[in-house]
Amino acid sequence: MTVLGIDTSLRSTGYGVLVAEGSRLGCLDCGNIRNAPRLPLTGCLKAIHAKVTELIATYRPDVMAIESVIYGKNAGTMLVLGEARGAVLTAAADAGLPAYEYEPRRMKRAVCGNGLAEKEQIQRMVKTLLNLPELPQNDAADALGLAICHVHSTSLISAAQPI
Repeated sequence: MTVLGIDTSLRSTGYGVLVAEGSRLGCLDCGNIRNAPRLPLTGCLKAIHAKVTELIATYRPDVMAIESVIYGKNAGTMLVLGEARGAVLTAAADAGLPAYEYEPRRMKRAVCGNGLAEKEQIQRMVKTLLNLPELPQNDAADALGLAICHVHSTSLISAAQPI
């Protein structure tokens, strides 16, 4: 199974492509979709959609794992995050790719065994689990963590339902 993990953000969307063969996990690619601070919202959304579309075409994943909407105090920030998620989910829908969402705490539990794990813990565990040569950047580590979470979820009782 190949899983495309996405940690959505307007300025630095993390992505990770994970391959799972039985209990073995490997990273095919990971990184960030960076948008310049002065790029308008529509330009950022277009860039995110284009890169996710490119990743799907390149790696032909079986599924996408994306972080679920988290609640925040700033409604404007939450709205922009929702718009960025929409660009990602539209790319998945265009490709007929099923998408599954996972709460941040669930991903942290799957990767670190602790739903309150810090960013650095996630980075170190992702590096260890995937035998990476160096620590992945924060957003890329979270994206790979979401992919790992999906693999663990589907190997349990197939409780994951696409969104």
